[in-house]
Amino acid sequence: MKKHRWFNILGLILILAAGCGQKSEAPAPPVSDTASPAASTTSAPALEATIETTSPFGEPLSQLPTPETLTADLVGLDFDAFADQSYQALMLRSPEMLTTLALSAAYGQRDDRLTDISDGYVRQTQQLEREILALLQGYDRAALTPEQQLTYDVYLWYLQDRVAGQAFMYDDYPLNVTVFSVHYDLLMFLTDIHPVTGLQNAQDYVTRLWQVDDKLAQLSEGLRLRQQAGVVLPKFLFPYVQHEIQSIAHNSAQHTPYYTAFAEKLSLLSSITPQQQTELLAQAETAIDQAVLPGYQALDQLWTELEAAATYDEGVWKFPDGLAYYDYLLRHYTTTTLTADEIHQLGLAELERIQAEMRARFEALGYPAGESLPALYSRLETDGGMRSGPEIVAGYEDIISQAEANVAVVFDLQPAVGVIVVGGPTGGYYIGPALDGSRPGMFYASNTGTVPWYRMPTLAYHEAVPGHHTQIAIAQQLELPIIRRASEFTAYVEGWALYGERLAWELGFYADDPYGDLGRLQMEAFRAARLVVDTGLHAKGWSFDQAVDFMLQNTGQSMGMVQSEVSRYICIPGQATSYYIGYLKILELRQQMMDAHGEAFDLRTFHNLILGGGSMPLDVLTQVVEDALGG
Repeated sequence: MKKHRWFNILGLILILAAGCGQKSEAPAPPVSDTASPAASTTSAPALEATIETTSPFGEPLSQLPTPETLTADLVGLDFDAFADQSYQALMLRSPEMLTTLALSAAYGQRDDRLTDISDGYVRQTQQLEREILALLQGYDRAALTPEQQLTYDVYLWYLQDRVAGQAFMYDDYPLNVTVFSVHYDLLMFLTDIHPVTGLQNAQDYVTRLWQVDDKLAQLSEGLRLRQQAGVVLPKFLFPYVQHEIQSIAHNSAQHTPYYTAFAEKLSLLSSITPQQQTELLAQAETAIDQAVLPGYQALDQLWTELEAAATYDEGVWKFPDGLAYYDYLLRHYTTTTLTADEIHQLGLAELERIQAEMRARFEALGYPAGESLPALYSRLETDGGMRSGPEIVAGYEDIISQAEANVAVVFDLQPAVGVIVVGGPTGGYYIGPALDGSRPGMFYASNTGTVPWYRMPTLAYHEAVPGHHTQIAIAQQLELPIIRRASEFTAYVEGWALYGERLAWELGFYADDPYGDLGRLQMEAFRAARLVVDTGLHAKGWSFDQAVDFMLQNTGQSMGMVQSEVSRYICIPGQATSYYIGYLKILELRQQMMDAHGEAFDLRTFHNLILGGGSMPLDVLTQVVEDALGG
């Protein structure tokens, strides 16, 4: 899975695209029965500054130009300069994004600020988006070069989508049970993404710790505004969010991940003296005691208050503008105009086809023909063997290494940076490399407990090679405008990763692994079932139990996995539909090119075309292929 953690802010990179479902490897909730805060009074201790904290516009970040001033500076630029400078202006609104992409220094910034998510700041960003869109539409597309026209089309779709989404700014759940949650993103950002490679960025880490209470206060402000609009997380999910909040709120500073991850990174640095490490850890502990823990404690209290306003209704249909919101989300995530009914029926049809293939495979292996899919896949867990602890990471590393060696035959474009497997308590997602190549791609794999072998190959192909890592690392190294190197369109990205699973099968990677091939089909069915369940929950009034039962019977996944997944679909409406829609579109375009070229068809040429322009909406991708075919 590829968590587009940045798409909701600007459209960028954290990719949680997994075969399992996008971060939904977290513990699954069981089936259920049924005004601005005051600023923090604490202040950070002075830290030695080694560089000026300025923007490309020559101003301190805290004094960046207003949208009106900024857009005035964009008027009259040639198209290429406008595309880069305007998108950079948007990126500067998110210091966390700059850190994630390792662009802070290039833009004259330090990695010492968290992204502002307050109502006023978000609305100012929205104004900037609207004004940049108006300026973009002032360019004569017909006068641009073909490459500029493609940039124009991608940027236009992106900005129009952003502006359309402004009508629903308080219809989402920023605090929820998935890794697509502010509290999880914040923790992962600071402990996994923020670099600690020397004294300066170690100091910057401490500075960011002092801002956590303000960040969580901004989150609380947004939660109150959502409550006023009638948007509150379903009641049965509250305890699971609160458990995560309290695990930090009521802990000691030295036992929080904010401290332990920092201490571990410092211990690996030879450039920092033991005395400096001791001082930095003491500063971090103080910041956690005075800013992090109070922030979580205040959020815990608010969460208890909000629970009283929650209902057990699962779908966004319950919101005043819920159906319109869901229509927007389907377009946002699929980058198509498919309706909820069309997506629902497509999922049912694809499930029927995939299940027929599954049963043929099981029968060929001698399994009972009359058993349910859950029973058959339960047998497969035992027959295919299990992996545990270090075996899990080593197994994934071996799968990826073999894929890298064998997939090159169908790719001219190759990632210049590698991918590593990171074991931890949660997994099933990918984080892209730094844009400057200073950090590799990272495939996070859960290495707690045991994992059935039959699931592992497909997940590795999806998250790493030839899936997410292949696509994202290539996009970042292309000589393209920043909007096309950094932005991520969910259907394209997730569709490619699912296509990568199929490509592995087509290249014979499962030839000697019938159990792994059944795992591949199970994951394909899982993505097809999402089309049915997501639209069922949000457009057709399905209950949690109804959705869980459908997933169980039609995918063969475990109860825990299914409950976790359905909870995710409730929290992040529409996102899960993107995988299969994007996958089908890529297959459709490949078939279109095969039909046009006949025996002269070259898979490498097709992959060059799909990957060589960066991430883009499916409608734009379709036009790219048609143009290449002379249509």
